[in-house]
Amino acid sequence: MDLHWLKPLLGRPAPFTTVYLDVTRADVAGEAEAADRWRAVRRTLERDGAPAAVLDEIGERFAVPTGVKGPHGRVIVADAEGVRVDRVLSEPPAQSSAVFGPAPALLPAVRAAEEGVHHVLVEVDRNGADLTWHTGDGARTGDASEVEHVDGGHDDVHKVKDGALSRRNQTRAEDSWERNAEAVAAVLGKRVAERSPDLVVLTGDVRAVALVRDEVDQHVRAVLVEVPGGARGEGVKRDAFAAKVADALDSFRNRRREAVLARFREGQGRGDGAVTALDDVIEVLRRGQVDELVLHESTLTGALADKELWVGPEPLQLGTSSADLDALGVSGDARRKLPAGVALVRAALGQDAGVTFAEDGSVELVGGVGAVLRWSDGSTPSESVPTQSADQRRLRNVV
Repeated sequence: MDLHWLKPLLGRPAPFTTVYLDVTRADVAGEAEAADRWRAVRRTLERDGAPAAVLDEIGERFAVPTGVKGPHGRVIVADAEGVRVDRVLSEPPAQSSAVFGPAPALLPAVRAAEEGVHHVLVEVDRNGADLTWHTGDGARTGDASEVEHVDGGHDDVHKVKDGALSRRNQTRAEDSWERNAEAVAAVLGKRVAERSPDLVVLTGDVRAVALVRDEVDQHVRAVLVEVPGGARGEGVKRDAFAAKVADALDSFRNRRREAVLARFREGQGRGDGAVTALDDVIEVLRRGQVDELVLHESTLTGALADKELWVGPEPLQLGTSSADLDALGVSGDARRKLPAGVALVRAALGQDAGVTFAEDGSVELVGGVGAVLRWSDGSTPSESVPTQSADQRRLRNVV
């Protein structure tokens, strides 16, 4: 999962104000409820000492609707100077909450952001297509769509039934369908190359879908999935079709997650390319080796919930004790403690790594934490040969 949206928090001055809010606005009553939820968490933040200017800015942000339909949430993170992160969550939090302190409360937002899928819905007919882009990145405007219309330019698309003339018309119509499909495929190929969506969802007229599918380039076909029931224009059972698209996105999320976990299992199996146990994960994070941080879902409330790590001013400066930072050359004034989950995500962000949450039991994670590595060498903690004291503890725990 891409964590680029968290980068504005790196190196920013504490304290931080983090707010998770259910901002569902189905009607006027829903809008009033969202405002009440913000007032309640604001009172909590005021009691904790959050600056009034920061709270005013956050309140102004929440007053602007997201443009998202249906239940959803929102996370806003501010530092000492103002708002740095404003992100829509696909699911509203079970309970609105707010934290004011030395570090932002990030793990719930990262968990929600893992669900994002950057995709384009391609609704085709025999004249062309509508391309509806969904960023899936949780920007302030949420999953608000961007629509591009593609018209093939060949409008002789209707067959007639009588005589030799009809055979000529049929041929011309079929030729027009093919030319229009080529035009759609060309635009789609260009856009996919430019924007790199996770998924291309193709739907619409059955014949047009087949023609477009046969015309697209391999790089489009690699991310393409067909979902029946949609159409360009009116006459679609929107709720039923939306449910099918949601299923397609869920399937993609599962495949994406499983691809990371398969790499983790493979690395564990060969004793190279993956590590687990907190000490070993900290070591590879410090060395910039991590491609994907892997956390058990229960880690949010379990193994790491009450644990703190020592960190320095740079994201890769972290350890379980103050002595660890001595070895990294971090002076006493520059070091502090952070919640373990925040420190790990911060270090992952500092090396452009992703974060994947695994269902408990789907992979073996000692202490609920592991990592898939970009590279390894002889000094990398190993899953098969005890190279460090942490490995000896892990082997005893596993056995």
